[in-house]
Amino acid sequence: MDEPTGTNAKAPGAGQEGLCPVRSGSVPAAAGGAADAILVAEGPPPVAGDGYVPPYPFRHVKAVPVYRLLGLARRSFLSVWPASAFARPWLKIAVLRKQIFVCNSPETVQEAFVRKHESFQRKSAQMRHALEPLLGDGLFISDGETWRRRRQVVAPIIHASKVRDFFPVMAETVAERRDAWAAAGENASVDALQEMAHLTAEIICRTIFGSALGRDYAAEVVESFSDYQRHIDQIDLLSLLGLPDWLPRLRGRAIRRSVARIDKVLDEVISRYQLKSRDGETSVIGGLLDARDEDGRPLSREAIRNEAAVIFMAGHETTANTLAWAWFLLSQAPAARRALHAELDTVLGGRSPEFDDIARLPYTRAVIEETLRLYPPVPILAREALADETVGGMATPKGSIVMVVPWLLHRNPELWQRPDHFEPERFLGGARGGQSKFAYVPFAIGPRICAGLAFGMTESILSLALLAQAFDLKLEEGVDIQPVCRLTLRPGDRLPMRLVPRSL
Repeated sequence: MDEPTGTNAKAPGAGQEGLCPVRSGSVPAAAGGAADAILVAEGPPPVAGDGYVPPYPFRHVKAVPVYRLLGLARRSFLSVWPASAFARPWLKIAVLRKQIFVCNSPETVQEAFVRKHESFQRKSAQMRHALEPLLGDGLFISDGETWRRRRQVVAPIIHASKVRDFFPVMAETVAERRDAWAAAGENASVDALQEMAHLTAEIICRTIFGSALGRDYAAEVVESFSDYQRHIDQIDLLSLLGLPDWLPRLRGRAIRRSVARIDKVLDEVISRYQLKSRDGETSVIGGLLDARDEDGRPLSREAIRNEAAVIFMAGHETTANTLAWAWFLLSQAPAARRALHAELDTVLGGRSPEFDDIARLPYTRAVIEETLRLYPPVPILAREALADETVGGMATPKGSIVMVVPWLLHRNPELWQRPDHFEPERFLGGARGGQSKFAYVPFAIGPRICAGLAFGMTESILSLALLAQAFDLKLEEGVDIQPVCRLTLRPGDRLPMRLVPRSL
């Protein structure tokens, strides 16, 4: 398995060279950290040598009529962006009666999502109406005073300082998946997307509910979330037509059934958790039950359920997609795969990773970070203007949509060299991609940055390290993998691969 296989996209614009600006400053070691400036780089880091350009949708050269754009968006949001959009720092689009503004430079991203957060804190109508049946007033889609109070309560429960407490549960769950793969036999066929979905669901269920309860409910919650995403509408036509937010959105029976299943599971877990002895185990449900707001009041039962659903969705779906994409990319890039194996064999020497090892695996981390750059799990971050504002000197009226689109930003040739290439090396050393943090936003940015960032990165690095120690995953012959974005960015519906044991 020395040569790339599968899809190697060469659509217009693939592999174009771009400029990577460098200025003095510092960049955080962790994605989405707190530094503001761009680092001086002494030339680009060495490239593994694969020169691999992974698949992306066709990029239209000419303008596409709105009716066609809506049709493309229903299938995948990634297909709507023309080739010219990637290099532009600022875009304005009219879709029916809605004005949409896209920030595609570090300066406009910082202005809209940080400096003018109060005006652009509200999620778009599409996102709110797509997820409200599932998440209620959960942190992901709430805003204003509800968001502020809930963030104060929830953020400490999944803060970076808590990740060490959750690590043993993560490691145990990943080790069980590794052992199951070993039992399946050499060259066993697996759906890597489904495998990663079940792995991350087990991890998040056990960390949310506690180890004993998490095992019982993981499969049920995964199936319900996947069913929900399959049936939810991609486009909120009522808002695009300028109709008011309070008008009810029609929900099909499949949506209501999925929500009912998830609510039932969460209610059962909360009830069982309240009855059982906690035995000192750290869990999210325990933290939510014990939490008090700034007035000393506990969260309501409904709020606990909503926040558990938010944490499950954010911690399961996005991490599963990232890991699935990482396996695909490594299967097509032999030099990157060899570099990963060399690091794992040298640092770990065949033993399982411990918490302190995560910081000693820079190439493993770089693979995850480059995967997040190319295939950000949430590739469109859309907000609704709560007041008349300006961004980049352009008027953004109240009710318009202001977007940061990581899919565009992370492939902007004015910001990234070889923007469509898979090159983990760009995240090694001091350069950390050579970018302002406002050019790399896989976890969003500003006050609404993902509260579980450290949890998700640790989970991803650990999972890849522990499984890649023991296995290569080889893409099945003749399979064409293409990115598809509905609520999140997936490698289609399936990722068929074969398990190839490694000799340690």
